[in-house]
Amino acid sequence: MSERRSIAKTTLLLLPLQIVSRGVEALLPVVLALWFGRNDLTDVYYFAWAVFALAGSLVFSAFQDSAVVPVLAEVKLTDPRLVPSVRGSLLAHALALGLGLAVLIAAVAAGWFTVRYQGPARSVALWMVVPFSLYLVALTVKTFYAAMLAAEHRYVPAPVAAAVGAVVTLAVIGMGRDVLSITAVPCGSLAGELAAAWVLAASTRAAGIAIHPTFARPEPVRRIARLVAAEVGGSAVTRVNPVVDQLMAMLATVVGGGTLLKLSGDVATVPTSLLQASLLPVLLSHLSDDHAAGNVHELRAKLRRALASVVAILALASLLLWAVRRPLLHLVFGHGQMDWAGVERMAHLLPYHLVGLAPFGALLVLARAHVAAQNSRIMIGMGALNAALNAGLNLAFLPWLGLEGIALSTSCTYAVVAIVFAALLRTRLRAPPGGMMPGTS
Repeated sequence: MSERRSIAKTTLLLLPLQIVSRGVEALLPVVLALWFGRNDLTDVYYFAWAVFALAGSLVFSAFQDSAVVPVLAEVKLTDPRLVPSVRGSLLAHALALGLGLAVLIAAVAAGWFTVRYQGPARSVALWMVVPFSLYLVALTVKTFYAAMLAAEHRYVPAPVAAAVGAVVTLAVIGMGRDVLSITAVPCGSLAGELAAAWVLAASTRAAGIAIHPTFARPEPVRRIARLVAAEVGGSAVTRVNPVVDQLMAMLATVVGGGTLLKLSGDVATVPTSLLQASLLPVLLSHLSDDHAAGNVHELRAKLRRALASVVAILALASLLLWAVRRPLLHLVFGHGQMDWAGVERMAHLLPYHLVGLAPFGALLVLARAHVAAQNSRIMIGMGALNAALNAGLNLAFLPWLGLEGIALSTSCTYAVVAIVFAALLRTRLRAPPGGMMPGTS
């Protein structure tokens, strides 16, 4: 087998494709602002989005940069013949769980929206339940195939699928907005996710990646289930944060406050979205291979280089975004239905998001290192720390700073969680004299 490209080289080769892909995806919040502005119904959509994003994190974190990659790397070394059955078992169980989750969340969301809203807002929220629920099933299929491709060091199909999905999403929203209004957005998201899943499934078949569907549960699948359960639990707890933030935004008594908070946060996290798409899947695959081979020294060296690069790049990106925030935001959002005062408030909010950009990047890298080392059991505790700290800081900062306090609380939370992740990883990677990873057979 030929030597794989280095992490840096692979990331740089992927970066142009990811920039195009993420650029297309980034059009969604811009287009929503142009077409729908900020009003009570956009706040209903963003709150519904936060609720279903919480459910989606259960699916997304089960495969995206998860324990699936390091365990598959180990199985390929120890028992290659078992790999197709492991993949097939993961697919069968993921579909079953995805369908069950969609039905459960649909019922819970419908009940909550019925109680939470009245009049037109209630109708809009309830209309969103079905497309958002089906979106969860499509997300399950998409993330499964993306994980299978990443485990084989095939990274190109994911950004292609994301770009195709984003284009389909925007097209469906554009065609349906006059008739469906804001409810066209979840319908477009569903259509886009189905398109992306189809692209990834076709790429998996073209790559010759064998998948033998089965409900049998060989040992690697049971181990993946235990590790992923901790990752999913941690992600689910953390995903409470956007819901809490949206609820806190309502207390700020700013018209469309939840919309402004979400849009300014989207702009701030553009650099980290590129990071997550271009570097982190590559980094996880390489770290997982090092862990499977027991090469702790190489793993630590790669991790140090990744952390230094990510923190430096994101710090520079933060300064750049801060410097151009007003002309950038007016260029992006200062048209259509979004009012001038709303754009100015986003410009004031953005620096509070940017404070946490570099710490968030470090957090993401360190989390992948824990996953690669099959140390996912800490994720529930880390998720609880994240959620509790964010909620506490929201309560402390909201009376003092208003919406800006909500953004600042998120940034401070990222910094603290990154520090704790680093301390725990230092202990995990303290290898014995032979250089073998703790727990490596």
